[in-house]
Amino acid sequence: MPGRSQWLRAFWAASDVDTLNLMQQLDSPIHPMPAYTIGSSRTSSIRKMAAASMIQYRDNGPGRIFRYLMVLPVPWVFVLAYLVGVGLEFIFFGRGTSAAPKLVGVAGILLFLVGAALAAWAWLIFHRARTTRVPGEASTTLVTFGPYHATRNPMYVGLAIAYLGEAGILKQVAPVALLPLVIGYLNWIVIPIEEARLQQVFGNKYQQYRSKVRRWF
Repeated sequence: MPGRSQWLRAFWAASDVDTLNLMQQLDSPIHPMPAYTIGSSRTSSIRKMAAASMIQYRDNGPGRIFRYLMVLPVPWVFVLAYLVGVGLEFIFFGRGTSAAPKLVGVAGILLFLVGAALAAWAWLIFHRARTTRVPGEASTTLVTFGPYHATRNPMYVGLAIAYLGEAGILKQVAPVALLPLVIGYLNWIVIPIEEARLQQVFGNKYQQYRSKVRRWF
């Protein structure tokens, strides 16, 4: 396997199309594409090296872990992160910061309701469009209306807001400290795989939508 510096140079040397195909390989453990088929006829040896390294990364160590993580529904990622935060809360703060102002609890209720409503609205639109709600699966319909007109991931935005609301209701600090880890997982692992699938299925139509609407806000 190439050294770390060679792997990084190979990865960043890959074009957008190559990167898309590599992402698809990461999410396709059953039928991976041979490295020599990636990209166009001008594919250089360094791109092939990147592909081979990514395949090995996928099949061993962290790559395998990422595939297992993708099986876990995103709402459960938020739930599990919050439960871990609750455990840390009891370890470091005892029974919680009950001395927090009452306004914190009221704001938490409002945030939770807004977040839950946004996530439910986005989910319902997907349900009515009869397209998948599972990360990494190819969608049958490109949804661009409703909350998807303002953000490409309203379900995740809604879950994050509801997460903050729950922390406010219970007046807990530790779960909030873990939220950036959840957002990072979504932003750098889950969403790129979803976007690769959408780009593959809808092509320029998705590219135009992506150029107009931000990933988060």
